[in-house]
Amino acid sequence: MARDSTIKSIAPLAVLTFIAVYNFPIQSEEEKAAMRFTEQSVYYRYCSDVRAAGKAPLRRGQPGYAPHLDRDGDGVACEPYRGY
Repeated sequence: MARDSTIKSIAPLAVLTFIAVYNFPIQSEEEKAAMRFTEQSVYYRYCSDVRAAGKAPLRRGQPGYAPHLDRDGDGVACEPYRGY
């Protein structure tokens, strides 16, 4: 009996703790779609544009990455200059 009453008194606290710790912001589908569109719509013509935006280097899969910015095809575009 004592164990059952302990569990019943602790259970609400556990639920509140879970809600407080895992309180993720809820986004509507429209907000998610707008976010995806914004991330995918970034385009840089030159690496100088990427550097000016403070986004260099870009990696394959990141917003703004494009093959024309990746000279050696290693998946990293607009790499830092190498002193030569």
